Amino acid sequence: MDETEFWELVDVTREAAEGDPEEQADLLVERLLRLDPEAVLDFARHFEARYNRAYRWDLWGAAWLLLGGASDDAFDYFRCWLIGQGREVFEGALHDPDSLAELLDDFDESIDGDGEELGYAADEAYEQLTGTVAPDLGLPAAPEEPEGTPLDFEDEAALARRYPSLWTRFGD
Repeated sequence: MDETEFWELVDVTREAAEGDPEEQADLLVERLLRLDPEAVLDFARHFEARYNRAYRWDLWGAAWLLLGGASDDAFDYFRCWLIGQGREVFEGALHDPDSLAELLDDFDESIDGDGEELGYAADEAYEQLTGTVAPDLGLPAAPEEPEGTPLDFEDEAALARRYPSLWTRFGD
């Protein structure tokens, strides 16, 4: 599975789920079950690589504003959700996290921002296909700390300066 096929699966399932991340995860498992186990592992590698790329302080700050706060776990689930939004939103957020204010048409923090189940879709499909747990993906280890300069999420003035568009739309 190449990168284009990866993003096509993400897009097709998001559209079919009408943006509901839990429904998207269920549809993604269904789609992955149509593939062979190696293709499922390829999908998992693409997902994990992007998940690790998004482990950045500047994205955590954006998640903090969108979600009204974001613990370690909430930021993990946010990164899964961000991948689930598709290539344009994901890459746009990595290029400039503040651009999420324009990239996201609607954002309902009661359902958006938490894609925990998306993070398990490939593992679940692989296990259903093979009856075994997915092997190590052979990717570099995830970073221990987020990339970039740490932010003080409690400093509202700093957040407003760093994320002017997100602050205007989602800040206090």
